[in-house]
Amino acid sequence: MRIAIIGYGGVGKALVQLLVDKKHYLKSKSIDIQLNYVIGSRGGIYVPKGIECNDLAEFSKNEKDITKFIPGGSKEVNFDLVLRNGDVDAIIEMTPTNKETGEPGMSHITRALENKIHVITSNKGPILLAYKKLNKIAIKNNVQLAIGCTTGGALPSINGGIIDLAGSEITSIEGVLNGTTNFIINEMEEKACSYYDSLKKAQQLGIAETDPTLDVEGWDTASKLLILTNVLMNEEKTLKDIKVEGITNLKSKDVADALKEGKKYKLIGKTTRTVHGLEMNVKLEKLEKEHPLYGVNAKNKAVRYVSDTLGELTIIGGASGVTPAAASILRDLINIHRGYRDCSN
Repeated sequence: MRIAIIGYGGVGKALVQLLVDKKHYLKSKSIDIQLNYVIGSRGGIYVPKGIECNDLAEFSKNEKDITKFIPGGSKEVNFDLVLRNGDVDAIIEMTPTNKETGEPGMSHITRALENKIHVITSNKGPILLAYKKLNKIAIKNNVQLAIGCTTGGALPSINGGIIDLAGSEITSIEGVLNGTTNFIINEMEEKACSYYDSLKKAQQLGIAETDPTLDVEGWDTASKLLILTNVLMNEEKTLKDIKVEGITNLKSKDVADALKEGKKYKLIGKTTRTVHGLEMNVKLEKLEKEHPLYGVNAKNKAVRYVSDTLGELTIIGGASGVTPAAASILRDLINIHRGYRDCSN
């Protein structure tokens, strides 16, 4: 399977390293993946017979400008060249998320699907804004749009909802969908420290960004909830339809009082279908020990589905970080290679 990586940041580099580390595994499973292109902001790399991933992984440890990579590096290598040459089966779209326009990922994904190229993406922007439209293009051109990495990385939330609840109607989606906020709350519980001290530790460990706004104010959770809702409940909602609260006002006393009650705080994203329509919100909730999401600790994430005929399904775990995110991309790529079809497609 010939692929192109579009967007060569941390997850892109981790994916190249995974292709090196998993070489023997892939060979043992008769899975042949050939990396033809890597496209970055300054240009890219093109090797028709395949880029040596081990050489690229070593090169990328010390050099950011991939146009200097030999062979194939050039400022003239870009996404248009990928489409003109028509020599890849799938593109991995990992450019930065833009929640207002979805660009440049929106154009990359649309044009690739129209050119009958499978797309695997970690980019939430286009999926938040136009999942149904993009999926229709994929169906029309008999290719796959794989989005597992957009809703929790290693957590198989999309696959679980689409495949394992096939034939049922999902009436509720509830999840701990952000590992950063869950880690912060967990630290407050275990160390009896303040929100700000816990946030500082998360930043020092690289778990939280220097600007943690999207995580701690609930917008990352809201984005993942929106994608799950639109994909699994066949909706076309927007972020404006979700009531969003974060964890910034959580006090150490609140956490301590909850523990005395035998409860734990979690930042929960929840969609429920009612007689009046969908109710969607992101907010802190105190969970009882009996709740399926009570034991989701540290950086772990989880999602709980309630359906009309198959009952409840709770998926917990999935590592956090660039390597697990890259692994979720590889998972989708392998499943496409094996001929598995996204049941929503």
